[in-house]
Amino acid sequence: MKLFFIEWASFGNADIKDAFTKEGHQVICFPFSNKDARRDAEIEDTLTKKLRETVPDAVFSFNYFPLVSNVCKREGLPYISWIYDSPYVMLYSYTAINPCNTIYVFDRALCREFNAAGIKTVRYLPMAANTQRLDALGSPDPVYDVSFVGSLYTESHNFFDRMENLSTYAKGYLDGLMRAQMNVQGCNFIQESLSPIMEELYRALPMDPNPDGVETREYLYAQYVINRKITGLERLRLLTAVTQRCPLDLYTLDPAFSLPNLRNHGTADYYAEMPLVFKKSRINLNISLRSIKSGIPLRAFDIMGSAGFLLSNYQEDFLENFTPGVDFVYYESEKDMLQKIDYYLTHEEERAAIAKNGHDQVAAAHTYRHRVREMLSAV
Repeated sequence: MKLFFIEWASFGNADIKDAFTKEGHQVICFPFSNKDARRDAEIEDTLTKKLRETVPDAVFSFNYFPLVSNVCKREGLPYISWIYDSPYVMLYSYTAINPCNTIYVFDRALCREFNAAGIKTVRYLPMAANTQRLDALGSPDPVYDVSFVGSLYTESHNFFDRMENLSTYAKGYLDGLMRAQMNVQGCNFIQESLSPIMEELYRALPMDPNPDGVETREYLYAQYVINRKITGLERLRLLTAVTQRCPLDLYTLDPAFSLPNLRNHGTADYYAEMPLVFKKSRINLNISLRSIKSGIPLRAFDIMGSAGFLLSNYQEDFLENFTPGVDFVYYESEKDMLQKIDYYLTHEEERAAIAKNGHDQVAAAHTYRHRVREMLSAV
């Protein structure tokens, strides 16, 4: 099969191209820089000409782009997209129902929402890891007790702190709502709880749905403002708690962030450095972004695929794909997280066995080649 790859600066580019090639498919790359554009006549024209010139069997992209979907619809080509970002507002474009689309999301609960609304172009597909590439990096001895790789949401996109002039009532309502959500794993109720203060939120920080979208204001504020803030607060609280028990190695965008007993290494290159962090850590933490309803974040697959030990918050989709206590371990609260850190730091053989099981399960059923077969079987 000849595949037309919409290529932008996404994670997984090298791995998915490698998987396509090893599965016997030809890949034609099309550089796609303006990935935020929903309509762009120049890009649409260039894309159309390239599609007619190369005559592919299908078009593929990480994340979904309405512009690409509309071109594929006109040209009569299947468009396969695999969304790994959450939230992802372009999924709510009216173009999602274009019959050329097969849109894969890594969050089972999100997929159920779209399917319940009659949108059958959206399907569930977990993320993956390239265990062959990761295995080739070797197996260095652990040098870190506990590590975390990810954003603290103290950098960009911190819309919450831009809101000013909220009433005492609105501030109190938000504070109580966020505190309640932080005590609940596996269920997010922020979006449906915002109606009483929506007008105040809008006055403090105007955000409007896109003209070609069906997303609501409640969706925008819940997913892009409040859930990000909750995630930042939660990560700060949990990481602080860890540093009070043992050393913590952090890889993040904010080079100025510091805590006692914490080593901030800055960012880690996705391909060259991040897998080695997972391999060199006795315990790798996953603290999921709160906008992810039930899905397994890409970070978790990268950790297990690297044969790292994964300690994660609870996400429902884990139970569909992995066995807790065998392939990975999840925590239900701060206290539970700390107890499990203490336990697995002192039970080396059990920790190593779980890390190996997680790796072997990813290698057996969750590589990019597995995902490529599933996606292309639907074309």
